[in-house]
Amino acid sequence: MNEPAFDAIVVGTGAGGATAAWALSRRKLRVLMLESGPTYNPMTDYVSDKPQWEQEGFPEKGEHKGKYTFGSMQKLDERFRNLSSVNNALGKVNNTNYRAKGKYHHIRGVGGSTLTFSGEAHRLNPKAMKLKSHFGVASDWPFDYDEIERYYCIAEDTIGVSGASDGDSMRYRSKPYPLAAHKISYGGSKIRNGALKLGLSFVPNSLAILSESYDGRPLCNYCGCCQLGCQRMDKGSADVTFVRKALDSGYCRLKTLCSVVHIEAASDDRIKEVHYIDANGDFQRERGHVFIVSCGAVETPRLLLLSRNRYAPDGLCNESGMVGRNFMETLYCGVSGLHPEQLKSYRATAADAICWDYNNPDAIKGVTGGCRFTHSTLELGFYGPISYAQRAVKGWGKEHKQQMRRNFGNLLAVGAIGEFIPNDYSYVDLDPLKKDEFGLSLPRIHSFIGEMDLLRLEFMLNTSCEILVASGVSNITEVYSTYDNFNSTHVFGTCKMGDRPEDSVVNPFCQSHRWRNLFVVDSSVFPSSGGGESPSLTIEALAIRTAEYIDELKNKY
Repeated sequence: MNEPAFDAIVVGTGAGGATAAWALSRRKLRVLMLESGPTYNPMTDYVSDKPQWEQEGFPEKGEHKGKYTFGSMQKLDERFRNLSSVNNALGKVNNTNYRAKGKYHHIRGVGGSTLTFSGEAHRLNPKAMKLKSHFGVASDWPFDYDEIERYYCIAEDTIGVSGASDGDSMRYRSKPYPLAAHKISYGGSKIRNGALKLGLSFVPNSLAILSESYDGRPLCNYCGCCQLGCQRMDKGSADVTFVRKALDSGYCRLKTLCSVVHIEAASDDRIKEVHYIDANGDFQRERGHVFIVSCGAVETPRLLLLSRNRYAPDGLCNESGMVGRNFMETLYCGVSGLHPEQLKSYRATAADAICWDYNNPDAIKGVTGGCRFTHSTLELGFYGPISYAQRAVKGWGKEHKQQMRRNFGNLLAVGAIGEFIPNDYSYVDLDPLKKDEFGLSLPRIHSFIGEMDLLRLEFMLNTSCEILVASGVSNITEVYSTYDNFNSTHVFGTCKMGDRPEDSVVNPFCQSHRWRNLFVVDSSVFPSSGGGESPSLTIEALAIRTAEYIDELKNKY
């Protein structure tokens, strides 16, 4: 049989797949990237310079949207009814007794969900990596923070992270951020000043958004449209950083609109090839020495479970039965209100100021697991007049118009994300009935928020309200939380990393315990979610570390 054309085949081009492809190609390994979605051209596809920008949002191409279903939704615990989502226009958002089947925010396309992320570039709290040992919940990471620290530095330098090196005492740094932190916006400074009254600190957020020109990309213009796709390419999404650099190396090839439908296992505990449907609808096979799956914590377990054959009757990497288990969703709340002062709060990065005071796992009294707070006006979508008219400003006709003129640009919001403790009722499996266009089972999300998570969410919501009121907001216009609505951007844990094959899916280098040339590099390998940290930088650091490991062992594949 002929030698495979590629040393490594990477499935998915989000934070994990794109970084792994770059890290391997810079070592002169031949890499093929397979992406199920399209390539987006920031200059022509994104809408922030078009009249319809606010109505259309990110131009996700419908035919390439990921599909998923939900299992039975959790009955709402009436003890926590104060966490219900409400706004001025609609009143109570969910009027049922069960959590609503909301949305898993996952983008199919070159760059994955980094295309719409807010640019937050966080390192994981070292204490959150040892929840099992120190607090008796979740699972420990199979290595310490010190093991991954130098890979964080490489990722930060590659994408151009702006941050204040003295703004976070919880995470050791061996070198400063490559770029200075962005200044906190005027609206963000109102939040910071309010927090100071409560004894809390808000500092500049660390962002993969350029505070000065870097690597041929311009500095940010503070349009606030990070989640709509960055036309200027100052945001360090995976397409304009790792994918671009991988392709420029000459050792990497990219195929888009290619849906991988099966990974073929062979008899010698190795992966033989991937099967995919190409852009023309034709069935293709591709062989390689190493295979890397980077589809995210919902699609990765789906692909592994679909890849059954006589050598892997329960699906790939599922010898422990853990593929799809330990699902951790986004525990989130956001509170917004109108400030009496004209703030022009639509001018900023999407999450310019952050509070880490409760990020340690033992920081919240009586609750295990931390959280963080951010200035979230733009993250909650209040960047244009339509959002104000539909969600914040009451009235009708002339009165409504007058209220809009007085209040547009005055809204402030505080958002919080917290640790999610895995439980037996939160997992991803295959839907036995619903299929995709290829006749393959869709992923099915089962979601359950445990008692400890609800207590943490209650603390997050109460504190967010206190910060907002201390900032000068007396008119609360919207309260939103995941208590009554599944809505996740950050998801984790369905292919847990660990030392023991019997209770994990991959080893500390993201390598399958059994299939020696198969790796998983995305947030599905996280043993714990962290106290609200955005996961992309950690995924990228893991990918660089895994690529280094693959290069060291390449002769064995």
